[in-house]
Amino acid sequence: MRRKVVLVGCGNMGYAMLKGWLAAGKLAASDVAVVEPNDQLRSRAVEHGVTVAKDARELAIAADLVLFAVKPQVIRDVAPAYRRFAPGATFLSVAAGTPVATFEEILGPDAPVIRCMPNTPAAIGKGMLVIFSNRNVRADANDFVLDLLAASGAVATVDDEGLMDAVTAVSGSGPAYLFHFIECLTAAGEKAGLPPETAKLLAMQTVYGAAVLAKESGEEPGRLREQVTSPNGTTAAALGVLMGENRLLDLVSEAVEAARKRSIELGI
Repeated sequence: MRRKVVLVGCGNMGYAMLKGWLAAGKLAASDVAVVEPNDQLRSRAVEHGVTVAKDARELAIAADLVLFAVKPQVIRDVAPAYRRFAPGATFLSVAAGTPVATFEEILGPDAPVIRCMPNTPAAIGKGMLVIFSNRNVRADANDFVLDLLAASGAVATVDDEGLMDAVTAVSGSGPAYLFHFIECLTAAGEKAGLPPETAKLLAMQTVYGAAVLAKESGEEPGRLREQVTSPNGTTAAALGVLMGENRLLDLVSEAVEAARKRSIELGI
């Protein structure tokens, strides 16, 4: 059965998801309507053959899924226009920090709402996306959303919405931690005498290759670490600094907890 999807917002994340759906054959262009007030952003959606509109009032279609890909601070301004699709449509939000209760307040207590936390690698189909669904979401609608999101990366679910703050701290903000690690490893390489471009290449490719190996080898990361670490060798010397007194573990745990607490503070 063909389902109709309304994508509200065609910024970086919305546009990336749209391209992913079409490229993977999850949806045909005729299945999608994009609502985007910005002329430039709307024009790039036109290039993909989808229906476009400046605002919800121009939509003359029924919707099976309405996806809000807008900034959280404008949700209360944008979402009310889509209440007319409730409760038949399922509502999916990628607005960071916006709880399901906000959408139930705006769209009605019977509205089926799914909250999603993606991360920036979703823009290249390598993201981590985590969802929480309220009690109104039907199993078939949930499966449809899971399949759509799979075009943007790996997808996981949580049964407790309170865990979305931890999700935000680990995978939502996580890419920034890795980007900074690449910066640090590059700077350390330069300090050790490597030319800047060489240090950057070594750092970036090492992080990339290690991540792919960890994902595809089937081995636990700890086991992979042990395989690289020869007794009394160079890696052991470096890990003695990183792992001694749980230095890195404690630092990362502190960082994740700070992000989790901030996510709770920012919840609207």
